[in-house]
Amino acid sequence: MDLDPRQYENIAVNDNDVHNVVLSYLIHNCYNESVESFIACTGMKQQTDYLENMEKRKRIFQCALEGNALMAIELAEQLGPDILKNNKDLEFDLLSLHFVDLVCSKKCTEALEFAQIKLSPFGKEQKYMEKLQDFMALLAYNEPEKSPVFHLLSLEYRQQVADSLNRAILAHLNLPSYAAMERLIQQATVVRQCLTQETVKDGPPPFSLKDFLKS
Repeated sequence: MDLDPRQYENIAVNDNDVHNVVLSYLIHNCYNESVESFIACTGMKQQTDYLENMEKRKRIFQCALEGNALMAIELAEQLGPDILKNNKDLEFDLLSLHFVDLVCSKKCTEALEFAQIKLSPFGKEQKYMEKLQDFMALLAYNEPEKSPVFHLLSLEYRQQVADSLNRAILAHLNLPSYAAMERLIQQATVVRQCLTQETVKDGPPPFSLKDFLKS
């Protein structure tokens, strides 16, 4: 008989499974020292295949997060030439980070030249046109951070691009692109939302993971 998802509280969870979920999260996010400490504390077997390229991934991730996109691109191509070659969306996003960095540094002429050489070829595809227009709009403002597209300058945008790059590298290394914890949260959220809709048609608002974690 299939398990009723409403009875999740009665399901026993193995400690080893919890340890593997936590370790997956630490490795995915390149927390090197935490990985070593966690393995030592739990007595888990060290997963050398996961740890081998973690330092390289961490450096590439940090470069992208700090806006040093050209260095991130160079290091990613050293790790695997096909990482960006097979992912034009990611390549565009990384190049756009460098464009934004030039704009924020008030190097508008250099930014325009960079856009013409590196970004304009993407304009041949319709899906990039709107993004290109948004980035080019930054040049029209003396204070880009006050423009309607100020979000392109945000840490959140750089984080999004850095996360995408990290997932692409993991996929290239034949490793999971998402941490087990993230997948579990996604699945649990969908299940809870479905159960809420099924049991309460006109009652409380839809299930919210954020509110659930606060309870």
